Amino acid sequence: MRIAVFAGDGIGPEVTEQAVRVLEKLGLDSLELVEGDVGGMAYRKHGHPLPPQTLETARSADAILFGAVGDFSCDHLERHLRPEQAILGLRKELGLFANLRPARVFPGLEELTTLREEVAREIDLLIVRELNGDVYFGEKGIRTLPDGRRQGWDMMSYAEDEVRRIAHSGFTAAMGRSKKLCSVDKANVLETSQLWRDVVIEVSKEYPEVELSHMYVDNAAMQLVKNPGQFDVIVTGNLFGDILSDQASMCVGSIGLLASASLAEGTYGLYEPIHGSAPDIAGKGLANPMATILSAAMLLRHSLGLEEQAVRIENAVAGALSAGVKGGDLGGSAGTRQIGDAVVERL
Repeated sequence: MRIAVFAGDGIGPEVTEQAVRVLEKLGLDSLELVEGDVGGMAYRKHGHPLPPQTLETARSADAILFGAVGDFSCDHLERHLRPEQAILGLRKELGLFANLRPARVFPGLEELTTLREEVAREIDLLIVRELNGDVYFGEKGIRTLPDGRRQGWDMMSYAEDEVRRIAHSGFTAAMGRSKKLCSVDKANVLETSQLWRDVVIEVSKEYPEVELSHMYVDNAAMQLVKNPGQFDVIVTGNLFGDILSDQASMCVGSIGLLASASLAEGTYGLYEPIHGSAPDIAGKGLANPMATILSAAMLLRHSLGLEEQAVRIENAVAGALSAGVKGGDLGGSAGTRQIGDAVVERL
């Protein structure tokens, strides 16, 4: 079992270190961890945020454990050389099209959300976000109009096979949960969304056990705050999924607790916390590594088929939280290493 470990920028190395400690504590004899450079630190060392040797390491692995990328000192670079292109490049080159972002409230943390406790307590949902299409990968540019004004433009588009593929991921996820799937789009305005909705309905015929509903993205954003307990699995496009999953993270109390998986066809995947590189606290030992640790649990479950070990990690995180081990993002004072120690001890 070969795992590529790409720590990246900012707090990435700190939180990834704790996740690696947890993986090593499991004592899996056949586990091999191989490091690689990504992001701003890769640009400074190799002249590119995703150098060829890193991509080769990724391709030779069974899965990737990813930290974070983002470095303000690189903001002056051309877009294709900025740190964020590392994660976008990996998604494209490795065919990572399905992003799974679970969100649920850990017992005892209800008071940390911005919602009423009785509302937050009901949150246990999974957002399935398409990763390889939409405006993020469409044609884009800045042009000058005939009257001299500058105009920025980005093309939103989906081909029906791209929608069908992510729809299957959403329905499959729903089959493993409560068999409820909500497809989020903006079909009343966007032709891209109308095609999305049509194809999702076509795919639904293959999953008669799953209850399918549709919701416009603006209403979905409101419902995540008003009545989040109504959702089980949400499937949506790249742009809408990016926004809604971050909103869901604050509904459960902290972005520092949310893990994610980006899956290709089969079992290959990249696993990362959904928080950013947080350069303002990098190197201070303040970052909460729990989202990265939980991402490692998702890696064991989805790419390596080690459900028992994944549950052990998740229980250890829950145990640490219930014992009051909380980082600054949760109103506590525990540092990165201290949180890692607490999880390792409970394994």
